[in-house]
Amino acid sequence: MKTRTTRMSIAAAAAALALLAGACSDDSDDAAADATAEETTTTVAAEPTEDSSTDDSTDDGMAASDQDLVDTAVAAGDFTTLVAAVQAADLEDTLRGEGPFTVFAPTDAAFDALPEGTVDTLLEDPTGQLADILTYHVVEGAVLAADVAGLDGQEVTTVNGATFTVGVGDDGSVTLTDAAGNEVGVTQTDIETSNGVIHVIDAVLMPA
Repeated sequence: MKTRTTRMSIAAAAAALALLAGACSDDSDDAAADATAEETTTTVAAEPTEDSSTDDSTDDGMAASDQDLVDTAVAAGDFTTLVAAVQAADLEDTLRGEGPFTVFAPTDAAFDALPEGTVDTLLEDPTGQLADILTYHVVEGAVLAADVAGLDGQEVTTVNGATFTVGVGDDGSVTLTDAAGNEVGVTQTDIETSNGVIHVIDAVLMPA
């Protein structure tokens, strides 16, 4: 009887061990499944999201001009004499270059105001005096109106090598006094291009 009882105890113990092993196996499988799910979630979260923004526009919606100084002057329509003079003086490639440059651009009316025959005389020697006058209207770098406003009473050196003097009125108006003593008004500012900026002036600057 005792032997039978011992056998039953052993069998019961074996069954209990089997149940415990099964429970441990289930827990292990559940843990493995949980780990796999967590890994999958982490992997998905780590994947980069597609950027829906593909354009180069800035936050304010403004885009930089893709036209250079020369093309901008041509498109404006008020600088035909200036553009013709630039081309005659072989300065077009320079003003289409990388820059940046600041051009104080006389309008057609400004050239028309010169003494009769002046432009024709200048065009007879395009790489001489004409080129000197044109380069006197160019400053290296992109100088915006805000920068010019801070130059009251100061001399600015041009690509020509000569200088003009900046004057700023109480009302914010800007004038340029050239080497010949002429006072020229700035009538429009900050026409930005791909390689610089244009400020419109109402007369032609003279280097001497």
